[in-house]
Amino acid sequence: MAKKVLTTTEFTDDLDGSKAAGTVAFSFEGTSYEIDLSKKNATAFAKALQPYIESSRRVRSGSRAATGRSGRRGTARAARSDLGAVREWAKANGHAVAERGRVPASILDAYAAAN
Repeated sequence: MAKKVLTTTEFTDDLDGSKAAGTVAFSFEGTSYEIDLSKKNATAFAKALQPYIESSRRVRSGSRAATGRSGRRGTARAARSDLGAVREWAKANGHAVAERGRVPASILDAYAAAN
């Protein structure tokens, strides 16, 4: 005997509790959000954002502007690629640095600025 199982997902509008058409994803100040909206509320949402969207520019996903991250992380990551060189430079320039373990961000930043 064959058996067929059907699963139905119903969305409820997060604003007014009516039946939602689906989920709308958006981002604001580096934070991503999702909200389930009916067609009516999704249209109102899009209409409210339209002047801002028309006046804005697109940003690549994962860029610093989109995520709100500072440039320091990229600097530290680049310097981290050769910690031996960073330690050697730090000792030669009067910084106290351990032979093993984590190199302080201040030393990584100073190394990146000097190189």
